[in-house]
Amino acid sequence: MLVSRNFSACKSLLNKKADGVKEPQTTVVHNPVDGTKGSSESCNTTEEEEVKAAVPGRAASSDSAVLSQCSGNEGSPQYPPASRKQEIIKITEQLIEAVNNGDFEAYTRICDPGLTSFEPEALGNLVEGMDFHKFYFENLLSKNSKPVHTTILNPHVHLIGEDAACIAYIRLTQYIDSQGRPRSSQSEETRVWHRRDSKWLNVHFHCSGAPAAPLQ
Repeated sequence: MLVSRNFSACKSLLNKKADGVKEPQTTVVHNPVDGTKGSSESCNTTEEEEVKAAVPGRAASSDSAVLSQCSGNEGSPQYPPASRKQEIIKITEQLIEAVNNGDFEAYTRICDPGLTSFEPEALGNLVEGMDFHKFYFENLLSKNSKPVHTTILNPHVHLIGEDAACIAYIRLTQYIDSQGRPRSSQSEETRVWHRRDSKWLNVHFHCSGAPAAPLQ
C-alpha cells in the first residue's frame, strides 16, 4: 500500500502572499515501511532494549550492549534512523521546490559550492560547481510562469554514519509545454547529502532519463 503526501500549486500562486503561506508543489509517494529499511546504521533499537524496564536484572548488560554498538558515534548527536531519513526526504523536497520555482538563491543554499553531477543536460560529462546550473535557472526556470508539479516516487534513503546520506527516487514532473498542453517527464535520480555545521548540503547527484528542466 502506498502512502502519499499531496502538495500541488501553480508557480504564480506560490508568489501570492495573501494568506502568508507558500504552498509546496511537490508530492512524495513512498512505502510506509521505507523509514526502517535500507539503513546502514549499526545502532538500532532492539527488542532487548524494549524489555529492559520489565527485566531489571538485564538492564546493566543491555546498557553495555548498546554502548558497545554505538561506541563509534560518541560525540555526535543521536537521532532515530527513521527521523533522519525523513529529514533527508524533506531537504530533497526543498531542493526540487527551488528548481521548480526557478529560485537559484534557495538552490545554492542547499547545494555545496563544489556540487558534482551527471545529468542529461551535460551530455554524459561530469559537471562541477554551480555555473552550469545557473544557466538553466536564469534562462529557463526563472522565466516559467506555468504550473509545475513534481512527484517523488518511492524515495529510498541510505544513512552513512551521522553526517552523510544517499537518497534514490523516481522523479515524475508534470508541466505545461509551449503549446499549452500538459506533459509529463520522468527521471531517475540519486543524491548524496553531507551535513556540515548542522546543515545538510547536496554534494553530488546523478540524473538519468528525461532532462531535469523539461519546460521548453
